[in-house]
Amino acid sequence: MIKKLFLFFFVLFLVACSESGGVSSANSKIRTENDSLAGMLLVHANNSVASLGTNDAKANVNERPEMKVTMDYDFSIGKHEVTCGEFNSLMKPLTGLELECSSDKIPATNLTFYDAVLYANERSKAEGFLDTAYTYTSAEFDEKKRCTNLEGFVFHPEVDAYRLPTEAEWSLVALKYWKTSEAWTSENSDFKLHEVCSKTDSSQSVCDIVGNAMEWVNDWLGYFCDQPVKNFIGPPDGGSNDERVLKGGSYHSKADVIKLYNRGDTYMVTSATKADYVGFRLAFGAIPNAEWMGKDCKAITSRVSPLANSAALRSKTGTFHVKLAFRNNPMGNIAFIDYSSGMLSVNEISDSLDAYHPEISPDGQKVAFCTRYEGVSSYNKSTKAYSALYVRDLKESGSGLVKLDVESAEIPRWRVLENGDTVIVYVTDADDNTEESSFKKASTWQVKFSNGKFGKPQKLFDGAYHGGISEDDRLAVSGSKQLRARIAAKGSNLSGKAVDTVWYKNGKNAEQACNVSIAKDGSKRTLFLDFGGKTGQEFVGENYGTHQRLLIADSTGKLIQSVEAPSGYAFDHTEWVSGASDLVVATLTNADYAHGKIVLVNLSDSSIVDLAEGDELWHPSLWVKKIAPSSGDDKLNLDSACAYMTEKTNIYTRIMKVKMDYFWQYKDSAEVVVIGSSRSFAGVDPEFIKSGFAINMSYSAQDLMSTNFFVKNYILPLMPKLKTIVLALDYDRWYVKDENWIDWFSNIPGYEYDKNHNYWQDGFIGDMVAASQAALNPNEYEYELFGYHRGMYKSTTVGWGSDVPPIDYDPLWFDYDKLRYNYNLQKLLEILELARNFDVNVVGVIYPQSPNYTKTMAWGRYGPTRDAVEIIKQSVQKLVDKYPNFKVLDEYKDGNHDYAEGEFSNEDHLGLEGAKVITARIDSLLKTLK
Repeated sequence: MIKKLFLFFFVLFLVACSESGGVSSANSKIRTENDSLAGMLLVHANNSVASLGTNDAKANVNERPEMKVTMDYDFSIGKHEVTCGEFNSLMKPLTGLELECSSDKIPATNLTFYDAVLYANERSKAEGFLDTAYTYTSAEFDEKKRCTNLEGFVFHPEVDAYRLPTEAEWSLVALKYWKTSEAWTSENSDFKLHEVCSKTDSSQSVCDIVGNAMEWVNDWLGYFCDQPVKNFIGPPDGGSNDERVLKGGSYHSKADVIKLYNRGDTYMVTSATKADYVGFRLAFGAIPNAEWMGKDCKAITSRVSPLANSAALRSKTGTFHVKLAFRNNPMGNIAFIDYSSGMLSVNEISDSLDAYHPEISPDGQKVAFCTRYEGVSSYNKSTKAYSALYVRDLKESGSGLVKLDVESAEIPRWRVLENGDTVIVYVTDADDNTEESSFKKASTWQVKFSNGKFGKPQKLFDGAYHGGISEDDRLAVSGSKQLRARIAAKGSNLSGKAVDTVWYKNGKNAEQACNVSIAKDGSKRTLFLDFGGKTGQEFVGENYGTHQRLLIADSTGKLIQSVEAPSGYAFDHTEWVSGASDLVVATLTNADYAHGKIVLVNLSDSSIVDLAEGDELWHPSLWVKKIAPSSGDDKLNLDSACAYMTEKTNIYTRIMKVKMDYFWQYKDSAEVVVIGSSRSFAGVDPEFIKSGFAINMSYSAQDLMSTNFFVKNYILPLMPKLKTIVLALDYDRWYVKDENWIDWFSNIPGYEYDKNHNYWQDGFIGDMVAASQAALNPNEYEYELFGYHRGMYKSTTVGWGSDVPPIDYDPLWFDYDKLRYNYNLQKLLEILELARNFDVNVVGVIYPQSPNYTKTMAWGRYGPTRDAVEIIKQSVQKLVDKYPNFKVLDEYKDGNHDYAEGEFSNEDHLGLEGAKVITARIDSLLKTLK
């Protein structure tokens, strides 16, 4: 069973191409005769060394440093990219997806990573292989039949089947055939695809490894480490941004800027990204002893795989705000999943502490744990130490670690008392409770926890009742061989007069029970497992084996419910879900007693949802944030209100979710709004605007259609103190029409909900700030990053990159498609008309780009020619003359600006220092406006 350990890898999405930097030679042995697999070339990679990345300081941060990868296996790789004809012939009958082909022999493009994965699986099936390299629980498709998500997606490197090549495999092969002079690039392609192998013969080689179509590879995108790694298959996940790797450049890339170590595209690449210049080639073969690598540069030979998404959790709990914590037993660490962000990264808190029985705090921010486990003595003879109890932040850093200063403490359980105090209940020993005398030698305690500190421990009573205490303080339970209960006498509580008894008996004999816990909803139900005891079998009405039934007893110990484990499995480590009434979280064990899955059990219908799978997953704790339900015409529908992202939306909509949260928070106080593409997202720091309180609502790849939408529906009508809109005038991006908006935003519930309420221009019906907090939200790191200084992107790279900067769109676009230019001009005109009606100023900023564009035929990164830009400028100047509230600040000056290279983060984006400069200049202009 595969263990999937998800770690967070943040990588820059304002991708820059580097000018130079070498690729070390690889000891590759590529056979020239035909492989037995059609269209494939056999690569004898055993004892080969591939080089990934570069030590060139100008390269992107995710391309440094150079990393050596050794391989001890052979594999096959496609001689050419999968063609349009090949893809259609296999996939059209299965999914209905038919690509438009100018020729059957051009590369299959405009496909997501998931489309490529499905093709690989189908070819494995078509050729009679017993298994596929990829598994998933369900697939989702857009209206064009492209796959946008594979739920429960897992890559199985050990399977002998078709798949995508790893980045290391691709790089090993590419080095041998790397000839940019024999590639379809922007110099000779006419900015279009060409038939595969029309530049080079593939009968005995690999073709189009450079240019034509950029290629998906198998890896998630992560950082490299300055140390060798063996059989490398990338990081264990794509981090919070779900990023993937693309290789080889394309027909619209200049030959001299395509580097073997390049790993991405102009904008962020995710599993659902698609472009008409991105295709793929196949690989074949198992990868033995494959290694993922975490960002701590430690090899990971197995991982934990999430199997249910945020929507599935919300359907069971009523909220996205759900967290799962558990012990990753092979590592001895606490791992956790935060479902509220929609990104199913399994984070692990790594340190030297051996952590058992994690339990998430009532506010979801902390996790308590101990260093010994149920059923054994709290004293560890090998370490000569007792069990210790700790609390720390539920973050990957594991910050805020504090230890309870007592000799021994086990099985922490959080409680909130009637007076509002948050306490942790624990026992001094959770060993076998069969013997009355030894059970009574241990005791149950509680300690207040507040402001990151423990209070003074207080003994509650004798006996190790580590199954928890009821909310009314009248019942405590315990189970480590026997199901024990402590019941308060009438008019008393558990610390006063109480009866200690044993439940779950067959006559006078106690039957074996374990994994006992008491409900956290006030019902005083007790959850436990047994060993196929007679009492349980009589209640169920049939025989069953050890832990094959989850049992529920009422407040008197009487059995009231049972849930059967899935076929082939048994339960273990069962716990009530905090914040929900009828939900239980548990592990499943197979016939070998391996704890391979964590599941959610719904007692109301006995349904079971798989949450995660791995090698050994222990002691799960599931926390659900309690959110008051909202209903009625006069209240917000929390299913839709402020739901500006979904699990499947891309990084751009996730950025805008952060910005919309800031909009609702600051709409009544902001006087300046900055909006536009990634150039204003990265380039304007609102903290340096002194002429008025400012927020930055830009997101990467925003165009004038999107700007128009937000200005028209949110910014102008709903911001009473607004004085000025600062928008980006990206003349080179005026080739963009409205495709991005339709693909990314048009079907998102929150925007549809706002539209159905006339964008709240007739008044509000609820608290939008609270609704935004209740919706699916980006994770904490994304809020910090995308909301930095209320909107600025915190880029850390420096320099404007290559002496010959990339041109990422046909520079002649203006000459053959003026409709796009006219469309953008019309959108700008509409903004100016609306702003005049609201008596609001508009400042259009032309952001600086690399002065090296003066050496090219393009005005900027996306063209057009300088003559074309002069026409655009004249049109904009007419608007300046017509609208007194409109000013233009040209900080590019056709490449002749005064910004230093150190003030840039790449060819067309300013960095932190440059942002300070341009923001100060914008502020100076704002001070002169009426």
